[in-house]
Amino acid sequence: MAVIVPTPEVLAAEAELVRREPALAAIVAKTGPCPIGTGRRRGSHFEALARSIAFQQLAGKAALAIWTRTRALVDGPFTPPAVLSVGEERLRTAGLSGAKAKAILDLADRVVMGDVKLATMTRRGEDEVVAELSRVWGIGRWTAEMFLMFQLGRLDVWPTGDLGVRNGYGRIFGLGGPPSPLELEDLGERFRPYRSIVAWYCWQAVDVLTPD
Repeated sequence: MAVIVPTPEVLAAEAELVRREPALAAIVAKTGPCPIGTGRRRGSHFEALARSIAFQQLAGKAALAIWTRTRALVDGPFTPPAVLSVGEERLRTAGLSGAKAKAILDLADRVVMGDVKLATMTRRGEDEVVAELSRVWGIGRWTAEMFLMFQLGRLDVWPTGDLGVRNGYGRIFGLGGPPSPLELEDLGERFRPYRSIVAWYCWQAVDVLTPD
């Protein structure tokens, strides 16, 4: 497993978050540091998005197996033209559903046509990135938020629709259950501008903290 080397900004953010909310101290000490914002990327922007599509609504090991087979269909860089040449039928042989194969191909086509401009994503705001990626069939807010967090390293993304984040938040703060997406939206305001980091620790809490 690769060693995570957090940036000074991430370390300072974690210290500030623990100061604000002591309830975070135990989970930060047990599972940190947070990898978001450390510059670690999963290949190109296009490959990262295709990977996120493959992982939608699947458990980690199953999703990883399907993605590994999908990636192996392309010999060399995982580029939009290369994926378009593979086609839907061969993508399905990797274990992708018809909807996911269609989504990856639509993403590839929109990138080639210039409707989705991945090369400029690092210079654009979160809302603009979400809006542009949501043009792609099969990409919604969750996939766009994962891209912002793990590929672009944005530190203030708050995926309120993610059940893992909601469950983890409930465990960290002893709520007795997960807050609703609307409740979580309000609860996250006090963590600006580091909500991505809190979301990551919420995911960790699902695995290491016993629910009340």
